[in-house]
Amino acid sequence: MNAQSNASLQPLYAAHLDIQRRHTDEALAATGFDALAIYAGAQHMQFLDDQPYPFKPNPHFRWWTPLAEAADCWIVYRPGQRLQLIFLQPADYWYKPPEVPNDFWTDAFDIKIIREASEAKAHLAGLTRCAFIGEWREEFTDWGFTGRNPEPLMHRLHYVRAFKTEYEVECMRRASRTAARAHKAAEAAFRSGASEYEIQMAYISASGQTENELPYPNIVCLNANTAVLHYQNLERTPPAEMRSFLIDAGAQLHGYAVDITRTYSQRDDDYAAMIKAMDEQQLGLCSEVRAGVDYAEIHLSAHRRIAKILRDFDVITASPEEALASGLSSVFFPHGIGHLLGLQVHDVAGFTVSPDGKQKARPPGHPYLRLTRTLEPGFVVTIEPGLYFIDQLLDKARTSPLGKQINWQQVERFKPYGGVRVEDDVVCTSDEPENLTRPAFANAN
Repeated sequence: MNAQSNASLQPLYAAHLDIQRRHTDEALAATGFDALAIYAGAQHMQFLDDQPYPFKPNPHFRWWTPLAEAADCWIVYRPGQRLQLIFLQPADYWYKPPEVPNDFWTDAFDIKIIREASEAKAHLAGLTRCAFIGEWREEFTDWGFTGRNPEPLMHRLHYVRAFKTEYEVECMRRASRTAARAHKAAEAAFRSGASEYEIQMAYISASGQTENELPYPNIVCLNANTAVLHYQNLERTPPAEMRSFLIDAGAQLHGYAVDITRTYSQRDDDYAAMIKAMDEQQLGLCSEVRAGVDYAEIHLSAHRRIAKILRDFDVITASPEEALASGLSSVFFPHGIGHLLGLQVHDVAGFTVSPDGKQKARPPGHPYLRLTRTLEPGFVVTIEPGLYFIDQLLDKARTSPLGKQINWQQVERFKPYGGVRVEDDVVCTSDEPENLTRPAFANAN
């Protein structure tokens, strides 16, 4: 992102900090702390090697700053005082040290530069009733922290993270444009007959983000591989017959993730018609993202809508309500309809319905739903209905009473295509929901 685009975020970021300060002050006052010391995290070396694992900062750290090169950095927060960034810039000639930050957000911080990670202790000394947030390390034992990720405080901080500020939503809007551009490149690679690996490379090139910078490992799968929910392989050779393509891939900006799935057919066939039907039902589900709606009800609505598709395509004989009640729809739709989205792809506090950490359970029979809260303005959620022809689930259904309501001939017809999933990211507002994904695709080059 160029400097001018970043500069346009400055007023949104300033307002974001004001809101965040208010939330944090309330959380500290309610839990008896005077300060926060937020540790970005450390690099970890691979076993018996001198190479580190990819580093990602603690999301609590990135809630305050978009700084990505942040290993062994700290943020100190005290109500009513300027934010402090303790920034590690080692004197090193093996690796290029990170540059001292100078961007749209840095005016909000007093930046203290350290050369060794242990020097942070001197800058943290004297903080009273200070809560540590982050990945704990034994060397911090005598640094004077009053609590380590104290649960009552964490519940309150996690609870409010669901309410995205306009700065956070704008970061996700812009990340959506990056992801849409890369999705278009991936589709073009599929249409040209590329392998899964080649499609992945096309996506990465078009996104301008490395695999480590992307918010999660891309799911790039062809034909029957699309029935593997978190498919992780990248076959180097294209299949002899190209039938179907599913890609679940995102992008991020300043730590904020987007999560998008599209499915394509190589031909204008019944599978293509099934994708179109799923796309229409998915848009209907997106329209259900309204303030005051129980997200679990959207999940159950998805089961009815998917069961309708299955019945329309003669895969099942049961009505949508019967398929939901009996568990038949779960044979083909075994995951949740979506989740909160933000600094983490599966953002925190999906079951937390009050600041003190009270939890709301999933509906019985739906163990993989990640969000049960009632939607409120500012929530950003994914809507990702899918239907799949998964051998393990089908084999189990075949030997149960559910098998009598399945047209096994149609199952065999669709199995070589794997499955269908369509996923958008949607902002709950006080009025019409805002779909972040569809406009990004409509305007992608």
